[in-house]
Amino acid sequence: MQVQVMAMSRSNMGKQITRPGKVKKVMHEFKVNTLKSSSGQPVTKKSQAIAIALSEASRPTRKRRSRRAKKV
Repeated sequence: MQVQVMAMSRSNMGKQITRPGKVKKVMHEFKVNTLKSSSGQPVTKKSQAIAIALSEASRPTRKRRSRRAKKV
């Protein structure tokens, strides 16, 4: 029996998640049935919850101005 191993190039590798805590939070919301889709309906499929979690984790965080910048 032969087993073929597919080599992964760098472009095929998944992106490293920069905010894993966000993914954990979204998946917890899915488990307790509080996760809502953009239309306001509760999410029922795990694959949909994973897609939401990964998209929210990849969003950039909001940058705030420092207090020093406001005073000057």
